[in-house]
Amino acid sequence: MSSPLKVGIVGTGYAAARRAESLQADERSRPLYVSGHSPESLDRFCRTHDLTGLDWRSLVTHPDLDLVVIANINRDHGSLVRAALESGKHVIVEYPLTTTPEEGRELIEIAEKQKKLLHVEHIELLGGLHRAQQQHLPEIGTPFHARYATVVPQNPVPRRWTFHRELFGFPSIAALSRIHRLTNLFGSVVSVSCQNRYWDAPEEGYFLACLCEAKLLFSSGLMAGITYGKGEVFHKSDRTFEIHGDRGSLVFDGEEGQLIRGEESRSIEVGSRRGLFTKDTTMVLDYLFDAIPLYVTPRESLYALEVAHACYQSSITGQTVLL
Repeated sequence: MSSPLKVGIVGTGYAAARRAESLQADERSRPLYVSGHSPESLDRFCRTHDLTGLDWRSLVTHPDLDLVVIANINRDHGSLVRAALESGKHVIVEYPLTTTPEEGRELIEIAEKQKKLLHVEHIELLGGLHRAQQQHLPEIGTPFHARYATVVPQNPVPRRWTFHRELFGFPSIAALSRIHRLTNLFGSVVSVSCQNRYWDAPEEGYFLACLCEAKLLFSSGLMAGITYGKGEVFHKSDRTFEIHGDRGSLVFDGEEGQLIRGEESRSIEVGSRRGLFTKDTTMVLDYLFDAIPLYVTPRESLYALEVAHACYQSSITGQTVLL
């Protein structure tokens, strides 16, 4: 791999900006081009990060580029990944890789055939909360129950793609990190059941709020519940993650953690969430230049997507789905 690595970015939002900053700060990479949804956001991003704007088709096939970073609307991830890989580029894509497991398997096969990196970002696995859970999990014995809730009140909600059914996608797929954290900690899933509800906005396709409740049964016997909700109908935020074992419990409320065993309660230090995009980007460059293994594989991300898609199927049929 020759240095600097020439990079194109698809997207002009928060994740794309953090990628641009991280890549520009590393001498091994040089961002050149960016594509965006609107002329205004594209022009602003180009001026801020000193990049050249292109339409996405020209960007992902550009002969000068070695690496394409995909950080735009969830609906388009799969088609962009496919186009970039088939054009011989390495790819970083923010989760989800795509919206269906079938296409996910195809994309992984293309990457392997092309001998190119396909990295699906899951920076939550690098965060202080997940690392604290991994560190202290042995102290609670055999885990048998977990509850993970993310509820974000927002009023009024913006008419952005994150509140659009098609562009955002089904909540368990769009917010895939919730499931991936659990599969990373506890392994394979036997069955899922899920219910989902939208509160529709007046504009077609948009919603004012969503609530997705999933129940997962793991092969170990552990039962887990995931709650994901956001929007105007909620009036209190909830960021709790509890894990209960036969010798104690881990309880995290936001960035504060506790280990509870009987009458004993001990605070757990949770590291900062800051700088995770930079850490992820550095690890990708370490892999490309020095073959240092990454913290996650695309097949691990694909498995989380398979579980998330089973949640979608359950919400449609009203039945428990076996994996």
